[in-house]
Amino acid sequence: MTAEEQFLVPSKQYLKAGIHIGTKFKTKYMEQFIYKTRPDGLSVLNLQKIDERLKIAGQFLSQYKPEEILIVSRRENGWRAAKLFGGETGITVFAGRYPPGILTNPQLEGYTEPKLILATDSWPDRNAITDAIKVGIPVIALCDTNNQSNNIDFVVPCNNKGKKSLGLVFYILAREYLRNTGRIKPDEELKIPIDEFVGE
Repeated sequence: MTAEEQFLVPSKQYLKAGIHIGTKFKTKYMEQFIYKTRPDGLSVLNLQKIDERLKIAGQFLSQYKPEEILIVSRRENGWRAAKLFGGETGITVFAGRYPPGILTNPQLEGYTEPKLILATDSWPDRNAITDAIKVGIPVIALCDTNNQSNNIDFVVPCNNKGKKSLGLVFYILAREYLRNTGRIKPDEELKIPIDEFVGE
């Protein structure tokens, strides 16, 4: 089996969505995922590592029931895909402003007790990550080359700013979650086509 066949989606699909295009800034932690720096100064993430990490994140998520997971996306480019992800999996999604304290204050109306949180970007979603740490639940975060990794249990390296890239990430994670939990067959795709997620 070639590396290409083991990929979750064909590499050209990854490239088309720009999942590997990072920023001009890179943090020490994210260097391990960077394949090269382009002449224009943008860092390029390693596709193999992105794919490996998405696979692991999918397995990790599938150890939890939908009601035990919370997805947060402050970044507007992730809203549509995150909501589609929620619709397919039944997992709760906060697209937009995260209501502070809903993980830590049982008095609040929207109080929720997830066992795992997935953040679209560790910087805009930092309030949710801080709350997750307070209540002691693991955090998976999509991280670009400029993200810090402190307080994150598992990093998925990717372009977490682009609409297409985030769409592809959420499509893959939804499909992996449903496959790993036996809700769709191992070779089955989602009911919603991938183009809906990447907004083509």
